Amino acid sequence: MNKYLSECGIASRRKSEELILQGRVSVNGYPVIDLATQIDPDKDIVQLDGEKIKSAKKLYFLLHKPKGVITSTMDEKNRKTVVDLINTREKIFPVGRLDYNTTGVLLLTNDGEFTNFITHPRNKIPREYYATLNKPLEEDDKNQLLKAIYLDGKKGKFNELTFTSTSNHKHVRVVTVEGRNHFVKNMFSALGYFVSKLERKSFGPFDVKDIPAGAYRPLTEKEIKSFYKKYA
Repeated sequence: MNKYLSECGIASRRKSEELILQGRVSVNGYPVIDLATQIDPDKDIVQLDGEKIKSAKKLYFLLHKPKGVITSTMDEKNRKTVVDLINTREKIFPVGRLDYNTTGVLLLTNDGEFTNFITHPRNKIPREYYATLNKPLEEDDKNQLLKAIYLDGKKGKFNELTFTSTSNHKHVRVVTVEGRNHFVKNMFSALGYFVSKLERKSFGPFDVKDIPAGAYRPLTEKEIKSFYKKYA
């Protein structure tokens, strides 16, 4: 059931599970709370909060997220969200999140299966970041970040960590397959560094080299197929 909801663009598979367990989903008029419920999309009527769910065309957008924008579908403080930057009437949601002042690659879609695949740790999709630190990164700390740091009892590491300037070791390039919230900032913070600027340069094969900040472009079916071919 949660897979069907995510395929219809309602939400990611995990969020769809929450909707089902909250009793907000019904099949043929009867509430369903069993995640294993099987349905036939051609025969069964599936509703969310009493409204019929319709299969949606899969949409994928590659946004160059600017500073000062919330990575969410809405904001209780009425601040601008990344969804506000995309010109579409379809219900879409961001893939993962970037902090308010973090910039760079952000994907938005209505495809919950795609979201689940690209963000799941087992698929090891690389994220590349450029970070500016409050002080030069020491070589011992650099090695430690490549080896292992424990955050909230869970081990994490950078797959790659290099300096982007030979003369100023406050500027670094990071590659990680981790998708935990604030992961890059928290890794540096664990060793006494503060990240004053952070930009995501790429997420898997997707980058925004030719997209100005605040602008976006749709991803093609060919690009999505190529992505799955490379990482699936």
